[in-house]
Amino acid sequence: MLVSVLSLKRFSKNREFLNVFLFSIANFISLFGTSVYNFAISLYVLKLTGSGLNFATTLTISILSTVLINPFAGVLADRMSKKLLAVITDILNVTLLLVLYILTMKHTLNLPMIYVSTFFLNVFSTIYGIDVEASKPNLVSKKMLISINSASKIIESISSIIGPMVGGIIFALINIRLFIIINAFSFGISASLEIFMDFNFNYSNNKKSKENFNFFTDIIYGITYLKTRKNIISIFTIFIVLNFFIGLSINVPMPYIINNVLKLSTNFFGIIEAFFSVGMILGALIIKKVMKKYCYQKITKVMNIILSICMIVIGCSVIIHYKILNKNFYLIYFTLITLLSGIAIASIDIPLFYILQQTIPDNFRGRVLGVGSSISKIILPIALIIAGALINLTPSYILPIISGAGLYIFSMLYIKID
Repeated sequence: MLVSVLSLKRFSKNREFLNVFLFSIANFISLFGTSVYNFAISLYVLKLTGSGLNFATTLTISILSTVLINPFAGVLADRMSKKLLAVITDILNVTLLLVLYILTMKHTLNLPMIYVSTFFLNVFSTIYGIDVEASKPNLVSKKMLISINSASKIIESISSIIGPMVGGIIFALINIRLFIIINAFSFGISASLEIFMDFNFNYSNNKKSKENFNFFTDIIYGITYLKTRKNIISIFTIFIVLNFFIGLSINVPMPYIINNVLKLSTNFFGIIEAFFSVGMILGALIIKKVMKKYCYQKITKVMNIILSICMIVIGCSVIIHYKILNKNFYLIYFTLITLLSGIAIASIDIPLFYILQQTIPDNFRGRVLGVGSSISKIILPIALIIAGALINLTPSYILPIISGAGLYIFSMLYIKID
């Protein structure tokens, strides 16, 4: 009897590790493939048209499609088999890229083809992303949930570092049509891996609602559920405020200061940008140990304060650059800022998503995450537009310092430690 129990536990543990292993590979292929495609195809558009506006339009399409589709993706994740949905979205990506490849056999790859394919590729990838996010608590036990979230953050960060690099290399060395067919093949591998994953490992009730569903009605149900949960609203409020101040202080002012005020080389700027993702990876690696000692409210508050200080220090670089002219000093200065910022953001994201995954029931998780993610993400383009409009009208140090002060005040007044 004891041997049977031990064998059952061992089998269960092996299934769980197999889930984590297959999930990590499939998730990397999907995220990396989308990242490489978006960057390579954007470079192709720039070469094709010579227009920075068309280049920006291609990147904007990928952002807007994500924001618009998130709520609908949440409904699908709640109503359909999560495993089936993951496989279908990858197969749709394969089909899309194959159709695009076939079209380019007779016609030159043009802007309408690129815009349409980029939109749908990001739609399918967004549905996949929400589905996977909602599936994590079902893929692993509660004690492994932080580990799989950390793995996701590491994969996301690695994709953001390597994706543009590989996209640039592919654009320079490989015919764009060949790349399209290779990318289609990679999504096929991802779908194959998902077939062997157990999406009900930690889910006792495998029944879905038999009622016919309506997207808009189900989204409203999700919003209604969200409105009644103050703890969930408070978490999304943190994400919204964080995205706003990051857009206002880091995404626009920091590159402007580095390139236009300090006039550092593009190589230096690339190194500085890379250290942000390195920080995210480090944050993902250490957060599990930190969560064993401190509650998520304390972690969030401390990391928000660290991030606010990083924002203020970005602005301070403009003030001190009249006295310190050494460019290597600013390389170290900004790599430390981006490293700490990456650690802070990962250390905020992972615990908060863990709480959301634990708190929201399975039949609402997709919708709530979808709606909440859309609201949180749509604030970033708004912040970018504001920052872009103000950066040339005010001294460049103003936005980072004001944003850092705003985030610090918000953290001190809003985030309560139990």
